[in-house]
Amino acid sequence: MPKLKTHKGAAKRFRTTATGKVKRGHSHARHILTKKDSKRKRNLDHDVILSPNDEGLVKRMLPYGRP
Repeated sequence: MPKLKTHKGAAKRFRTTATGKVKRGHSHARHILTKKDSKRKRNLDHDVILSPNDEGLVKRMLPYGRP
């Protein structure tokens, strides 16, 4: 059985937790920040757990996980 390749785009966007869940960041947090209020920018900074519906797809793209 050959080694599985990691999807490099997914590897840059998702991380796995110690319990095996998948975390993701928010979009809209990189530029044009002057018009966004502090509360919105602060909430965009927090990572969130991926929906269980999408988790299987991401785990297939990251066969060896990402710490």
